[in-house]
Amino acid sequence: MKLSYKQQLFTYFFIIFALFTVGIIIVEQHEEVKQRTESLESRLDSYAEMIYAYINKHQLNDSSMLQIHDLAAAMPMDIRATIIDNDGNVIFDKDISNPSALENHLSRPEIMSALYQEKGSDIRMSASTKQEYLYYAKHYKDYYVRVALPYNIETQSLLKADNMFIYIVLILFVVVLLLLNYVADRFTTSISQLKDLAIKIKEGKPLPENITFPHDELGDIGNQLVALLKQKDKSQSQLEMEKEKLIQHFHFAHEGICIFNQDFKKIYANTNFFQYFNFITDEPAFDLEAIVKEEIFRPVIEFINNRTDDEIYHTYQINKSGKTFSIQTVVFEDDNFEITIKDISKAEKNRLLKQEMTSNIAHELRTPVTSLRAYLETLTSQELPVEKKELFIDRAYQQSVRLSNLIEDITLISKIEETSNQFQLEKIYVAQLIEELRINLTDKLEQNDIQFNYKVRDDLAIKGNYTLLYSIFRNLIDNTISYAGKHIEININNYMEDETYVYFSYYDTGCGVDEQYLPRLFERFYRVNEGRTRDTGGSGLGLSIVKNAVLFHKGKIQVKNRKGGGLEFFFTLRK
Repeated sequence: MKLSYKQQLFTYFFIIFALFTVGIIIVEQHEEVKQRTESLESRLDSYAEMIYAYINKHQLNDSSMLQIHDLAAAMPMDIRATIIDNDGNVIFDKDISNPSALENHLSRPEIMSALYQEKGSDIRMSASTKQEYLYYAKHYKDYYVRVALPYNIETQSLLKADNMFIYIVLILFVVVLLLLNYVADRFTTSISQLKDLAIKIKEGKPLPENITFPHDELGDIGNQLVALLKQKDKSQSQLEMEKEKLIQHFHFAHEGICIFNQDFKKIYANTNFFQYFNFITDEPAFDLEAIVKEEIFRPVIEFINNRTDDEIYHTYQINKSGKTFSIQTVVFEDDNFEITIKDISKAEKNRLLKQEMTSNIAHELRTPVTSLRAYLETLTSQELPVEKKELFIDRAYQQSVRLSNLIEDITLISKIEETSNQFQLEKIYVAQLIEELRINLTDKLEQNDIQFNYKVRDDLAIKGNYTLLYSIFRNLIDNTISYAGKHIEININNYMEDETYVYFSYYDTGCGVDEQYLPRLFERFYRVNEGRTRDTGGSGLGLSIVKNAVLFHKGKIQVKNRKGGGLEFFFTLRK
């Protein structure tokens, strides 16, 4: 059944307002639950502070355990108190007579959160009492104080949101629907009149002399339509005006455009066509009809003279004086035709660059794939000793890791350049990111006796993409570990910032790079020594990823050799 315009309009807006209402209710309920949870955690925090204050006053020993138990028992809501040392061992638990028999608590979610964020909470089943609790832990200097509230019906009711807001929103939703119905009626009147006008125009009937429309947007459309119909006699002059606009468009177009009739007589040519024509021909000419004599336009002449009725388009490319041109021919219904000359030198250069990159990727992939295949073929075709078999398996694994890393780097750099809008932006604390990176690379740094230092404010934040910011510092450090040598230092400094940018320097005290190679360090697959990537397993894309990630964050990056030895990178990131 076909719905009327009013019904369609009402249905669309009903769906929109319904989704909007549901969204408001969901957000409000979520925020209210969040506030109630924070309020309850605040109370638990005060209980933890009470226990801490008592311990701080009387010291934590066997004689004070009973009094701590009494203090916890005096707290409301059946609070369960636990004291855990920094190694995760339970020192005291109100509900457990022998806390030393409990397993280590360092892996508990609330304890892990308290370790890094001073406090943490979690709702889960207790492994010792088999009862569900709302846990709240707080980290002090030498121990954790954890208080737990039984997660029963009473606690759940405290965290449950009030439904009064839902009732109010639903009432407002009904009121909006009533108003929407009224607005739909107003629109329907104007649309009905427009429909009657369209029928009269289609049937060729004369328009009423004093036709009027309501004073709304649809009414304005109806009045303008009537005015256009009454000015049909002026359509010819308007057509000439459009023709003039088209000629102006041809005149200022970047391509060279020329229109010929079927006898190769020029109808129109813009300035660029004259310039391109004289550039690609051997002898300058101002008479474009001489095109039939030029050998370079021979494919155009043969196409026009030998084409079939369904062939209306032809194109080919030529190279002249270091430039590449595309010559296109389009035939119109009256057998007139248009020749377009377009300078595609830049596009052709980009195509060749992409082709070169594809070749480089294939070259880089070939080495690990060939090695991996050789190891696997040897393993499957020969009986080898266990030690050698394990060696081959390990080498095959290393090649697969190298292949995986190369694919990941290629994917990342392609995503930055071609689909950068897919990267989500968020508030990133740089010092926290660098510290996480330092922890992840601790083993490699220790193996190479590299001292890692950084000076970045804890509250320094950038609105950016975490993955790309991480890749900037990760690839710089990996580059140092792989190529700078051992027994060196790495230093990261946030040496300046202004209202728009944050300024960083990264340097190592390693061997540095010959000055002649510095301008090419950020090129894809470029390596100072052809053997370096083969030995270290790098993809050759690390510094290229760094540069593109910096550019994504509206910054710039430069590199130089330090006077005291090593490489130093200077880069900016937009706040």
